[in-house]
Amino acid sequence: MPEIIRIDDVQDPRLDPYRQIRERDLVGRRRRFIAEGRVVLNVLLGDARFAAESLLLLENRVDGLSDLLAGAPADLPVYVAPQPILDAVAGYHVHRGVLGLGRRTDECDLDAFVAALPPRALVLVLIGISNHDNVGAIFRNAAAFEADAVLLDATCCDPLYRKAIRVSVGAVLRVPHWRGGTAEALLAHLAAAGFDCLALSPGGTTDVTEIRPRQRTALLLGSEGTGLPPDLLARLTTVRIGMSANFDSLNVATAGAIALHRLWRGAGDGDGDGR
Repeated sequence: MPEIIRIDDVQDPRLDPYRQIRERDLVGRRRRFIAEGRVVLNVLLGDARFAAESLLLLENRVDGLSDLLAGAPADLPVYVAPQPILDAVAGYHVHRGVLGLGRRTDECDLDAFVAALPPRALVLVLIGISNHDNVGAIFRNAAAFEADAVLLDATCCDPLYRKAIRVSVGAVLRVPHWRGGTAEALLAHLAAAGFDCLALSPGGTTDVTEIRPRQRTALLLGSEGTGLPPDLLARLTTVRIGMSANFDSLNVATAGAIALHRLWRGAGDGDGDGR
């Protein structure tokens, strides 16, 4: 079990990575990220893809986290502080009182990432989605319906932002993802790897219930309001979700969940063996 290190000085330099979390999340933190909440820390401590560098806990939460701490590396620094210290360092009231500092892994290039996907694969592609709540919810859906990966273009927000990780209930740390480049570049790599790319849109030509997924399927989701770029919609198979004529659209995460469920449950109808 790690050593518990009590901190009573708000200026203690060991707390520097945790300072002003909201503001620093917007500009990054030198390949680190903040994990918040017990469920997310369970994932962080149990996932070999990411390493925890330290924990910062509210003093009255330590006893209740004894099982989590018992499974943590013995050399992991666990800092414990009273509520006023945590609030002053984080820049807001940390009511959960459970924070962790994680380290990003070195990303491979897009070629290597796509090449590592399994022969039968379901992939989500996010284009221009900048809302952290939506990205977090989409990753949660991806984990629930066994998507093999999530690709995000450079205009999407970073899924390793604290809020996105929290909303995803740690799924951002579980589902492999790659972020960067343009929508065109992502699609070119997927097409070259044999993926059937489907664009989800309220004006899609094919109802999602009629889709028969192929061995490799990629589902594209666009931002709230503007949706996917018209040039992409013009040359891809477009998919819609049937709904009341009295309303025009769903939240992107909700729509993505409905479509993913169909692609996940219906995958056995396509070529090859079922998922």
